[in-house]
Amino acid sequence: MTKLNLENQVPLHNKNNLFQGIIFFVYSIVCYLISLATFLYAIGFSSNFLVPKSMDTGGTTSLLQALIIDTLLLSVFAVQHSGMARKGFKKAWTKIIPQAIERSTYVLFSSLALALLFWQWQPLGLKLWDFSGTIVEPILWSLSGLGWLMVFLSTFMINHFELFGLQQGFFNLINKESELIQFQVVGFYKQVRHPIYLGFIIAFWATPVMTLTHLFFASGILGYILVGIFLEEKDLIDLYGNKYGEYKQKVSMLIPKLSK
Repeated sequence: MTKLNLENQVPLHNKNNLFQGIIFFVYSIVCYLISLATFLYAIGFSSNFLVPKSMDTGGTTSLLQALIIDTLLLSVFAVQHSGMARKGFKKAWTKIIPQAIERSTYVLFSSLALALLFWQWQPLGLKLWDFSGTIVEPILWSLSGLGWLMVFLSTFMINHFELFGLQQGFFNLINKESELIQFQVVGFYKQVRHPIYLGFIIAFWATPVMTLTHLFFASGILGYILVGIFLEEKDLIDLYGNKYGEYKQKVSMLIPKLSK
């Protein structure tokens, strides 16, 4: 009879926990990759560049129908993106979705809401300005590119991997408790409180060809950003208290101060 080495055996519940940890971590990676692909598609979508369906292509509906559809699509994204980020929703949601993959699931749903918008978006036509072929065109494209770069870099100035759920999935895998992110002001956050949102605004508004479609999209996103900032800062004050209140007094919301 073979003697079992009980000291080297892994308890069944530990095996199950390890398997679950691996599944959750793989899930967080998949969600992250989907969000990255969505981010890259958003660049092409808003710039009418290298994607099969962009902001100003396709569409067979009337102007009124297009406005209704586009408004609904923006509303779906706004409600999902802001609603699922609220403290009350998270508290209820994590009774269904494990805490380790809550952020990854939020990122996934945001990507799906954007994918729906890209797929069903209806162009409105009508050019409002067109600087194609002029010296202004490369300037505007450069500004738009800088806006996208600001968005990307700003995520790393806080915690890119926590923001997109990868850190939570990895910590769960290695059985490490997630800690509250300490409030700190670094990089772009020394100039404006919301550089990610500022980057999106620059990226969407700095375009050499402004159509009615693009104006409607950029205006809708701007409106959402302003509402989102209001809700987000209420949560940040609840989380960090006077620290964020003092930061709010010193640093402007979106437009950097020219002098201190």
